[in-house]
Amino acid sequence: MLSAGLPEGTMPKLERPGPLRERVYEALLELITTRSLRPGQHLVESELAQHLGVSRQPVREALQRLNTDGWVDLRPAQGAFVHEPTEEEADQLLTVRTLLEAEAARLAAANADAGGVAELEDLCARGEAAVGGAEVETVVEANAAFHARVMALAGNSVLAELARQVDRRVRWYYTPVARQRGAQSWIEHRELISAIADGDGQRAADVMRQHTEHTRRSYHERERG
Repeated sequence: MLSAGLPEGTMPKLERPGPLRERVYEALLELITTRSLRPGQHLVESELAQHLGVSRQPVREALQRLNTDGWVDLRPAQGAFVHEPTEEEADQLLTVRTLLEAEAARLAAANADAGGVAELEDLCARGEAAVGGAEVETVVEANAAFHARVMALAGNSVLAELARQVDRRVRWYYTPVARQRGAQSWIEHRELISAIADGDGQRAADVMRQHTEHTRRSYHERERG
């Protein structure tokens, strides 16, 4: 059952008013992204509705939209299931992420001032502290915040919009390897900050490319390692 598959307190009741079907969609998407709802897990409309404190209609609409967006699989006569990404899907997404983030790092090195570098250092310190904790979600959020700040410092709105389109899937793929990457990920972040602070765009791009490649490799090795 759904209730047995979710940690206590992870399924919040939604407050009204507002665009309810949108809020149900966002709530379910967040639960999928953080893997509170796991790949392959059966999603029962009535259980989701009960846990969210809504009727089944907005849940049904949200599941249909999640199916269209590739987060949920609707199977005839079986119901809805959280999508199980193939290795190829993950590889394609993480490869695109490498291209976007390497360019963002190069531009950030050209544009970031002392204040921007200080922001990255602060975010990195928070991430290093999070690694020592027990909550994977905190580490994933810290990692996402750091990469988002690098993207913001790049100063390219088109690049930032493209990055937003893949951000949630990046978090989805990063969550199962967050522990495996551990402190090493933040060592690499420190190297990136150094390159950005020096204004060395080529080195920043190379560090980011290697950093994202390590994450991609970790994802593919997660069950063998």
